[in-house]
Amino acid sequence: MTEYERSHTMPADPEHVFDQAANVDQMGDWLPEALHVHAEKLPAVTVHEDRSDEDTSALLRARPDQMRLEWGTREQGGYTGWLQVAGIDSGASQVTVHLSFFDAGHDPGEKAVTDALDSSLRRLEEQIRLRVDNAAG
Repeated sequence: MTEYERSHTMPADPEHVFDQAANVDQMGDWLPEALHVHAEKLPAVTVHEDRSDEDTSALLRARPDQMRLEWGTREQGGYTGWLQVAGIDSGASQVTVHLSFFDAGHDPGEKAVTDALDSSLRRLEEQIRLRVDNAAG
């Protein structure tokens, strides 16, 4: 098993960050560009990966009371992950994403995963900033 974890501080209340991250219809705005999530009947989703041009059945659970998202593949058990939002000082949040690959065939490698996680967290921050700016203005 291989595990990766990245964290990023965002300038917004944790509730705003979690709401944006958990919005299935807008996940494409911040997930790695090669991944596309299509909601079926939650928690069931389909994840399309451009790299392999494959659809994978997965589960996605939002736990608002814990400000946590959890996901993983259904049939093959190739990977799982979670995203946790925690409030820090004066309206800021710490977002941590953790991925576990149980099958080496699903693991694209450390550089690819950490680059994708860092990029996704930056894109999520951009979405949060847009949402907060639009609400304020």
